[in-house]
Amino acid sequence: MDLKAIQAALKIHKLDAWLFCDHHRRDPMAYRILGLPETGMASRRWWYLVPAEGEPVKLAHRVEPRKLDALPGRQEHYLSWTELHAKLKAMVAGRPRIAMQYSPNNDIPYVGLVDAGTVELIRSFGPDIVSSADLVQQFEATFGEAGHASHVWAGERVQAIKDETFALMVKALRDRVGATEYELKEHILRRFAQEGLTSEGESPIVGFNDHPADPHFEPTREGAYTLKSGDTVLLDLWARRIEPVGVYYDITWCAYAGPKPPDPYEEIWGVVRRARDAAVAFASKRIDSGDPVHGYEIDDVCRKVVADAGYGDAFLHRTGHSIGTSVHGNGANIDNLETRDGRRIVPGTCFSIEPGIYLAGRMGVRAEVDVYVTPRGKAEVFGAIQEDLVLLA
Repeated sequence: MDLKAIQAALKIHKLDAWLFCDHHRRDPMAYRILGLPETGMASRRWWYLVPAEGEPVKLAHRVEPRKLDALPGRQEHYLSWTELHAKLKAMVAGRPRIAMQYSPNNDIPYVGLVDAGTVELIRSFGPDIVSSADLVQQFEATFGEAGHASHVWAGERVQAIKDETFALMVKALRDRVGATEYELKEHILRRFAQEGLTSEGESPIVGFNDHPADPHFEPTREGAYTLKSGDTVLLDLWARRIEPVGVYYDITWCAYAGPKPPDPYEEIWGVVRRARDAAVAFASKRIDSGDPVHGYEIDDVCRKVVADAGYGDAFLHRTGHSIGTSVHGNGANIDNLETRDGRRIVPGTCFSIEPGIYLAGRMGVRAEVDVYVTPRGKAEVFGAIQEDLVLLA
């Protein structure tokens, strides 16, 4: 834990303290931000108050008295709930604005990990509880040059595996040898393992025809389609370096099994490509100029392109998500649909742009790239960007 950095951030955000708490490992972000071991017993509530100035305070139960030994600050213990309440009240006294892992109206559920009762308890002692969302992004979702290098490293391999998979599809069509969605997915996972990559048990998406109309379609052996001429194809791959743990790379590409895609497929592909490019251009212009840009604003720009083309009801998800050592990270999401993410996009973070159109029972398309914001505040997209449908012919 970087105490000085946290205290500096609290002052910038005009906060008096950041109050961490956990019970049964409900808040994994707290462990990572504080640098606490993520193993061992966690059967009793613990609390850690980092003030904007002065010494932190640790509060642990007497059954697990050493839970917070690794952290700096004055140690307190409690036994009964009445003692807990009394000591918490003393800890927060004179601190009007305290951040916790809380999100008003649950706007950002990824951060809203503290239960309502705990928020009520701390409020009853006098402080105003505000969201730690911006702090979480700073200390949980940013990564430096080493993280960026691992993102690029993964990207080189994921892009190559994507190209290999399309080549396998071409060969299967040419040789008239069946290749199923499931078999191609398994090939991708084998190649991930060979290259030192992992998707942490999640399945890449290989979908033909109507299957990708389900945005999170997962190929199974029993329900898999076999590739044939005239099929529409969606390929979504995400992976990170296994060791040392790296930052994810996440892309989606679309293809057609033949020389000339049908007009409806070409049309919706063109819409999502334009929406992707509009979102990237808007975000890049704001980021590169140093002007504030928030997740919900980028989503609005992207979604307008799809809606203006008449497919707004078929764009079933947010425009993008934060990316880190988890594929869905804890930074700002590109979202004004599922949630309203009002967090500012900050240097050192990465996020996806991935508009999609999903026509139930027919077809689905998605165009996905990753945008990394350098420490100097410049937007970068690493790797090939799909401009035209891949023709598997």
